[in-house]
Amino acid sequence: MTHRPPRTFRVLASALAAGALLTTAACADGDDSGPDRADTTETTTKISSTPLAQQSPAALTPAGARAALVTEADLEDDWTQVKNAATWRDSLLVGQVDVADFLTGKADAAACQKLLDRLYDDELLGKPSGASALTGFKEGESRLLYQVAAYDKAALDTSFAWLKSLPVKCDQFTVKDSSGGQRTVEVVGTSLPKEGDARQGLQVTVRGTSGGEPTTLTLDVAALRFGTDAIAFTNGGLDGADDDTTEQAAKLGAARLEDVQAGRTPSADPSEID
Repeated sequence: MTHRPPRTFRVLASALAAGALLTTAACADGDDSGPDRADTTETTTKISSTPLAQQSPAALTPAGARAALVTEADLEDDWTQVKNAATWRDSLLVGQVDVADFLTGKADAAACQKLLDRLYDDELLGKPSGASALTGFKEGESRLLYQVAAYDKAALDTSFAWLKSLPVKCDQFTVKDSSGGQRTVEVVGTSLPKEGDARQGLQVTVRGTSGGEPTTLTLDVAALRFGTDAIAFTNGGLDGADDDTTEQAAKLGAARLEDVQAGRTPSADPSEID
């Protein structure tokens, strides 16, 4: 015969079981709406809003670099796009910088020599580390050579610091060509539209002779940085440099590159760009 527990024991056991159920329910309620859930939600919100969690621009592709190039429609006046821009070279940029012109000696001379060499080689910001695209336009005796490319971050930092130093280090110097002829070079800083993360404008003037006649080459030089992508272009020639064209190319080119970085197709109509 099985004996039932005394009534007192049964009541105590029931009370303990009920207490355990209430405790479990309270814990479950706390998981749904208590402080722990609020803390987790707040932490998640903070993480998702940090810069590291934001989507970074995709790496520049060859197609993206080409899409970011300015077009004839972006430029005012009568600029015509050419197919052989990559072969352009200006002999007035060839020569050796005269170190004797510099009070600080070879260091500044080397910075100025690099400017001439990079302008001649169409590598103002150095060699790209990723995708790149280049195009060119002509109007009379003037040329506009325009490049979009991806670069190593540290190398881009160095190139922009170097460009910034040139109006002081290379304000005026002499270049000697292979035949002993001399040319005078002047470098001044210029302003660019406030586009991108960083920008540097220069005007480079080279005075010498060509075919026995006095000749002056004037180039607007521009570089604009957008993360590790950058725009670099020169505008000018024996007819001088048109400042309005330089500003237009910088402003509309910046909009095109930003569209590409955001995954959008740049507008074919410049009037749609603010």
